Amino acid sequence: MSDNSSVLFEKRGQAFWITINRPEKRNAINGDVIAGIAKGYRTAHDVDDVRVIVLTGAGNKAFCAGADLQNSGAAFSHDFAKPNVDYADLLRLSQSATKPAIARIGGVCMAGGMGLLCMTDVAVAAENAIFGLPEVKVGVFPMQVLSLLQSMTPRRLVNEWALTGEPFDARSAQAAGLLNYVVPATELDAKIDWLVSRIIDKSPTAIRRGKYAMRAIASMSFDESIAYTESQIALLAMTEDAKEGLKAFAEKRKPSWPGK
Repeated sequence: MSDNSSVLFEKRGQAFWITINRPEKRNAINGDVIAGIAKGYRTAHDVDDVRVIVLTGAGNKAFCAGADLQNSGAAFSHDFAKPNVDYADLLRLSQSATKPAIARIGGVCMAGGMGLLCMTDVAVAAENAIFGLPEVKVGVFPMQVLSLLQSMTPRRLVNEWALTGEPFDARSAQAAGLLNYVVPATELDAKIDWLVSRIIDKSPTAIRRGKYAMRAIASMSFDESIAYTESQIALLAMTEDAKEGLKAFAEKRKPSWPGK
């Protein structure tokens, strides 16, 4: 457990769970939530046997409803002496992560919560979950969320969501590419466990270097990307995990990953 009651940590085997713990506020984002999630990401990377991060919200009503508007001035205030905003820094941190993250969406996922969804690698939602970018309804816009969202879903859909602020359901979110799986709420944890089990038995080195490469080539042209990746596969083949994987394949046994 963390020392910040707004965000809880729990290590479940080789999965590190980060839970936004403000169910009475629909797990709305405030400074403590941002700091807690960031700390969770860093902690997960500092613990060697953690292989995957699971990001979720407490209760069954909301994953995250966005910024806490109870004090709207605080929600959208900015220290103009600082070049960076804390929420933006959290999204930056997630994109430089080398351990995979799964979003577990058990309810409402709105506004800044959509950014938290987008910063993970894989996402699973309960079929009753509701999504949306309602910022225009309170006179703002999902600025930082767009930085991740626009590369994940069709531009026409992003336009509609951001300009109308209207909610949409889990099946629509899946069809748009935001979700990998939509399941009954009673099966949500089982699906998360299934995904975790299919990550932790794979090479940690391959995943680590693979995530780094995927991030690096995201804005490259094809010629730049193919030149970069042909050098990366050569380097990856020299790692201990690659040697063990090929040896295990030849010997028809499960590999024992050294993680190097």
